[in-house]
Amino acid sequence: MKTWCLRASLWVPRPPAEVFPFFADAQNLEYLTPPWLSFSILTPMPVPMHVGTLIDYRLKLHGLPLNWRTRIARWEPPFAFADEQLRGPYALWHHTHTFTPCDGGTALGDEVVMRPKGGLLAPLAMRWIVRNDVERIFRFRAHVMAARFGGDAARAEVRWVDAPVTAAAGAR
Repeated sequence: MKTWCLRASLWVPRPPAEVFPFFADAQNLEYLTPPWLSFSILTPMPVPMHVGTLIDYRLKLHGLPLNWRTRIARWEPPFAFADEQLRGPYALWHHTHTFTPCDGGTALGDEVVMRPKGGLLAPLAMRWIVRNDVERIFRFRAHVMAARFGGDAARAEVRWVDAPVTAAAGAR
């Protein structure tokens, strides 16, 4: 089955040790998610973050309520972590976050390897709905991060690339 890969990046003028704690607080997921998704975290706060942590959410996608569960698959403060969907709208969702020291600040990186549910119809869902929605979410995140930590959201990069051949891409 085909997978898709989105990469997003934004440079902010703060070191990884200052930016990473924002992501280590699960409550900030609500701040990073566009209001049009009506996102809420169901897991009681605070959520101790480490490999194996499970986080449950509820959101609305095009008016349809969805429950989503992710697991922290990688936890390497202050440089990287990854979450993977265990239950939700995707057959595969593996999201790697990186925090790379760069030019006196941090290059924030996101790589999402995904495959929507729908079997043979998944490519149509990607083309007509998912691709645009995911791009909008990551552009929103860039604006939030630039407002919070500096940087220029207009220079953020959000692009689709060939899906990497990784353990995540072959999973499920």
